[in-house]
Amino acid sequence: MKYKELFSDILFNNRSDYSEIRIEETDSTRLVYKGKELDNISQNISFGGNVRSAYKGGWGFSSFNFLSDIEKDLNNIHTEAFLQAKSIGDSKTNLAEVEPNIDKVVNSSGKNPNLVTIKEKKELLEHYIGLIFSSNKISSADVIYGDMKRKVYFGNSDGTYIEQEYSHVISRIAIQTRIGDDILESGFSIGSLGDYDLVENLEDLVLEHRDKAIGLLKSKTLSGGEKTVVLDPILAGVFVHEAFGHLSEADNVYENKELRDLMFLGRKFGGEHLNFTDGGLINFDNNPLRGSYKYDDEGTPATISPLVREGELVGRLHSRETAAKLGEKPTGNARSIGYSFPPIVRMTNTIIEPGKATVEDLFNGIKDGIYVKNWHGGMTQHEMFTFTSGESYMIRNGKIAEAVRPVKLSGNLFTTLKNIDGVANDLEMNQGGGCGKSGQSPLPVSNGSPHIRIQNCLIS
Repeated sequence: MKYKELFSDILFNNRSDYSEIRIEETDSTRLVYKGKELDNISQNISFGGNVRSAYKGGWGFSSFNFLSDIEKDLNNIHTEAFLQAKSIGDSKTNLAEVEPNIDKVVNSSGKNPNLVTIKEKKELLEHYIGLIFSSNKISSADVIYGDMKRKVYFGNSDGTYIEQEYSHVISRIAIQTRIGDDILESGFSIGSLGDYDLVENLEDLVLEHRDKAIGLLKSKTLSGGEKTVVLDPILAGVFVHEAFGHLSEADNVYENKELRDLMFLGRKFGGEHLNFTDGGLINFDNNPLRGSYKYDDEGTPATISPLVREGELVGRLHSRETAAKLGEKPTGNARSIGYSFPPIVRMTNTIIEPGKATVEDLFNGIKDGIYVKNWHGGMTQHEMFTFTSGESYMIRNGKIAEAVRPVKLSGNLFTTLKNIDGVANDLEMNQGGGCGKSGQSPLPVSNGSPHIRIQNCLIS
């Protein structure tokens, strides 16, 4: 294994309470079209790494992107990180125990994007652009493709040494029409753990969203107020990620007393149909998801972590440090966007578990409601949230009716959770997005849900 002996020699001859070394090699491609024009095309190969050290509760972190003499330079960088930690450490280093692992892992599946030429990738996107602009009612479009291969070499002073390889493929297509100053949009984001097949044969999906963008030209703006709302699996998945998942990240909890008072284990949030889960080991249709991996960036094995069971808070997401501080077990959720950053507590694959209702059950009895699908964006501030739908339709007498302009859904998370009175038995995953936190974005994640119904949801 490439760096195993070198890491061991450095890590076992130090004065820190704990140390780790990470080296990364990445190879990425990105194409961006604005309208019909190629706006950006890039291929990047990078090398770098970091050393993180703990001493008496203080942490030091030093990153690098060049090594002239790898053994000498790593020793010097390790000393720098240790001295940083020593300068601020004044208590005790507490880390939850994790059994040392020595392993080599490939986290990817399907058709390797590195075997597809950039010319072929460009031709595929231009084929989709031709379909988009086959109608003269389209004003513009954003078409994005990206792939990345990342190989990580990790070792720590506990004796863990892991080599992990990740591959990711993403694409975003957003199609716009325009009425005066109003820009209307329909689009989709998709992603996979390294399977290029994902972005091929999207003709029907592209045409579907082209036609939806055109259909919005005739849609009306909805007046605001409280309504019964049915969320599709994509928007419901974004809801559980943004509104609840971030509150489940234990570093947010132990650093914020107000949040600790809100997110205590055993708190009841809603009915028995509410079951939320996160985990790097969650698969969908027997395939790994974009947030999947075997070990996190501290070398802790990934898990499946129940967060809410039958409406009750039963768990949260941890690094080794947060697990020790809160007296809980590590969950393998310490993640880093790249070698320039230390790992922090992050979600992986976050889902609302399927319920017992059918999708039809959720629509039954709604005389005047809204069906919202897909998403444009959202934001949360503690328990308050706002999300914008990608598509919105009236519900009349239990049936999906005419399209209306996208709407914003907002409210208090805890009130809204109590107002979720229906969870369907279907489940779909969204793998096209990326998560942002503490300057680290976009981290590969996925989220998903069945259809859900919310009573008295504020829309605007």
